[in-house]
Amino acid sequence: MKLTKPQVEHIAKLARLELNEAEIAMYAEQLSAVLDYVDMLEEVDTSGVGETCQVTGLEDVVRGDEVVSCDDETRKKLLGEFPKNQAGLLKVKGVFK
Repeated sequence: MKLTKPQVEHIAKLARLELNEAEIAMYAEQLSAVLDYVDMLEEVDTSGVGETCQVTGLEDVVRGDEVVSCDDETRKKLLGEFPKNQAGLLKVKGVFK
């Protein structure tokens, strides 16, 4: 796919890039080569290939929340240190509006 000068200028405008004529010509050629490669990849038969979200074998390290109880004295001391609390809970600013 050969990109035209107006197409490259439009892409540059979207990316907030100021390009001179030589850069426009250079990027038109380079971006066209990338798009030609993508077109070539579209010809590959992937009908028997399953979806892949990652290939390293790593697993998610996020763990579930676990409630840990503490004695009343420690709880009162912690609540007393926090600037705002209400009904035995810590009061924080909202994240969503």
